[in-house]
Amino acid sequence: MLIADIKRVVEQVSRDKGIDRQILIQALEEALRSAAKKKYGAKIDIEANYNEETGEIEVFQFKEVVEKIDEPDLQLTLEEGRRLDPDCEVGDSLGTKMDASTFGRIAAQSAKQVIIQKLKDAERDAVYSSFIDRKGEIINGIVQRFDRGDIIVNLGATEAVVPVREQVPRESYRRGDRIRALILDVLYETRGPQIVLTRTHPEFLVMLFKTEVPEIAEGIVDIKGAAREPGSRAKIAVSSQDSDIDPVGACVGMKGSRVQNVVQELRGEKIDIIPWHVDAAKFVCNALAPAEISRVIIDEENRSMEVIVPDEFLSVAIGKRGQNVRLASKLTGWHLDVNSETQYNQAMQSGYDSLVQVDGIGVSMADALFEKGYYSAEELAAADIDDLVQIRGIGEEKARQLIANAQEALKKAKKVKAQAAADASQTPAASESESGSDDAETQADTEPSADEADPPDAAPESAQGDTDETEVPPQN
Repeated sequence: MLIADIKRVVEQVSRDKGIDRQILIQALEEALRSAAKKKYGAKIDIEANYNEETGEIEVFQFKEVVEKIDEPDLQLTLEEGRRLDPDCEVGDSLGTKMDASTFGRIAAQSAKQVIIQKLKDAERDAVYSSFIDRKGEIINGIVQRFDRGDIIVNLGATEAVVPVREQVPRESYRRGDRIRALILDVLYETRGPQIVLTRTHPEFLVMLFKTEVPEIAEGIVDIKGAAREPGSRAKIAVSSQDSDIDPVGACVGMKGSRVQNVVQELRGEKIDIIPWHVDAAKFVCNALAPAEISRVIIDEENRSMEVIVPDEFLSVAIGKRGQNVRLASKLTGWHLDVNSETQYNQAMQSGYDSLVQVDGIGVSMADALFEKGYYSAEELAAADIDDLVQIRGIGEEKARQLIANAQEALKKAKKVKAQAAADASQTPAASESESGSDDAETQADTEPSADEADPPDAAPESAQGDTDETEVPPQN
């Protein structure tokens, strides 16, 4: 089949759709093979080749040379073969050129469907291969439409989606608005590659700083971590490879110009830039700024820290609805428990008192246990004998006895609490009955009997006394 401008069509489609020329040529060849089999049956041996020089797609039917024909569509006699090739022998395969114009309308329609499907597949593969390596990049697009809350974004070559879960609360867009987002994922699906965008991921904040701060792009300033509550507040930890460059100052920029550009892109989201520190405790203190930290108690095994702050800084450290400590925990990777000094001292005193109440423990022993990190009877009950024997004055037998005594003290304390709770649950009923009896007694006291009642015409004694006293003349 000769198509005069097939070269131009192939090259134009390849350029516009970003599809490899060879893929388009293979699609045309397969379409003609499908059309030929549609016309002459599925058994025939068909081969289609595209000629680059002439622009012709040649279709050949191959048949095997045999002495006796069993399959006319696949075989031909030696005599027929000699007409095509005088040198052929039995067992050779000879190809004859077919006229593609005889394939018919149905075959042509089938070829068209094959070409369209191949073009779609090739376009899908081209889009997928061009975006799969761009995960983590920021891309610009135009809002095209909305689908059940998801934003469909036109990227030019293809479409992308911003799911509801990846949208910042209280951000609204209209059709035709420009949108900037991070390529979160590229999914290969039958209906085409689905490019998932996000504006809520912490990496979006990191990439915005990379575009605004040259020192980060050059590798002088490193971003060690980021945590966000999209639309509200974010924290980002930075460090510098050069001691002469302040990482926080580099991110803030002259008069806050750099960080202000990021805040404007995030539509007013507040950003705390934290200096990273190799010491985890120091890093946590920086992350909880501007609150002052009195002390930090580290639990390496559970990767948690108890942070003690002055009473006046407790609300600052926790933040509005716990936001500050929550973001600091995400940023540092440590579980943080913030307490005031008053709460801490009360807890320490309560734990110390529980130690003293354990049988066999005096004040000096309680002090020794306190110094070794056993702050309560509960911690002593869960202690290991090998650790306790390291304390002066405690042997293996003594350690075993102390642990048993602590466990017994805990059981007693639980019983006392249970009994107190039971008494508290019965107290309202008892007080109600007592109040009823008190009311009856009060009523009996306030209502005098018939014998004790004053006569109606009699004046009260106090009134009589007062009258007599006023009528007596003074005596000299």
